[in-house]
Amino acid sequence: MNDTFANRMHNVRRSFIREILKVTERPEIISFAGGLPNPRLFPVQEIADAALKVLQQKGESVLQYSTTEGYLPLREYIAKRYLKRHRLEIDPDEILITNGSQQGLDLIAKVFLDRGEQVVIERPGYLGAIQAFSLYEPEFQAIELFEDGIDTEALERTLETEQIKLFYTVPNFQNPSGISYSEQKRQDVARLLKSHKVILVEDDPYGELRFMGRDLASMRNYLNDRVFLLGSFSKIVSPGLRLGWICGQEGAMEKLIIAKQASDLHSNHLSQRIVHQYLLDNDLDEHVLKIRKVYKEQRDVMVSMIEEYFPEETNHTRPEGGMFLWITLPQGISSLELFDQATQLNVAFVPGQPFYVDGGGENTLRLNFSNTDEVQIEEGIKRLAEAIKKLMA
Repeated sequence: MNDTFANRMHNVRRSFIREILKVTERPEIISFAGGLPNPRLFPVQEIADAALKVLQQKGESVLQYSTTEGYLPLREYIAKRYLKRHRLEIDPDEILITNGSQQGLDLIAKVFLDRGEQVVIERPGYLGAIQAFSLYEPEFQAIELFEDGIDTEALERTLETEQIKLFYTVPNFQNPSGISYSEQKRQDVARLLKSHKVILVEDDPYGELRFMGRDLASMRNYLNDRVFLLGSFSKIVSPGLRLGWICGQEGAMEKLIIAKQASDLHSNHLSQRIVHQYLLDNDLDEHVLKIRKVYKEQRDVMVSMIEEYFPEETNHTRPEGGMFLWITLPQGISSLELFDQATQLNVAFVPGQPFYVDGGGENTLRLNFSNTDEVQIEEGIKRLAEAIKKLMA
């Protein structure tokens, strides 16, 4: 059977995180592994009310096929929110509703990447993007992340010496590191890209989850229509509804729409109408503030426990928002070995190696703080610290 598969399938692996999540299904496991929002914050009753209203008032139409572009009033809402958050004037026709931002990654890769073309990705990089792009067989150029964003000197050298087609970035509370680009770093990246014909894909699923510091500009503020924005309702409403979007220049939307038509005709129309009704009937800003408050409390507990219990030889990021932080262990300490030790103590995380397309990261790991309450965070970090010390000894 193996010789019947398309060549592109031979080098694409199953999601490492999805495999790890099978371990975390055991109820005794304290899991820092999944990139999961806190379900206690899902607006369950409000979504139920919106669903009932939509079905009672527009039942026949919401259960019918719809347009590939997505429900226009929902796209108009997204456009208005870009204006409010980033002072970006975006036409609703520049927005394509997708099945989560993950489908957005797939569609962009499908439309723009040929085999062997070069993609700049952060190091460590988002695993979902690595998997989505890998199906189209590009060559990755991984560039190190510093505390304030990507290494711009390395980016400049890469742009000068390689034929880069696309640059994928998560500038706000990056997955997996939790790092955000500084304002200066955003300006520097924009300056470099202006002199090269590179597609910039700015993935921003966590941007509204800032609980420290101040909001920073989108890369589109600096590069205008040369940027494709990816957004999602997964982190601010519900991931189970599977609604995201691509925002891009109107000239490219036609190709993206064609690719989406070939993939699924259109995203779930009922979900779109329910989310739109929820947004009409509720204050999203108020809901997001509630999420930020809880996530900050959980983040603060995790950081303080790490600083109290982890060996001083370890390093960690201090995210100002989002859902993750990143641990660097001493050289020679394997996070894969640590994972085995930690699961024996009923605590789980994601080892860092899969986030490195060029190898490395053996001594790194990702922790999620959004899906675990403060008591479990404290106990889980104590257990993880015990496992680290045992491995170091």
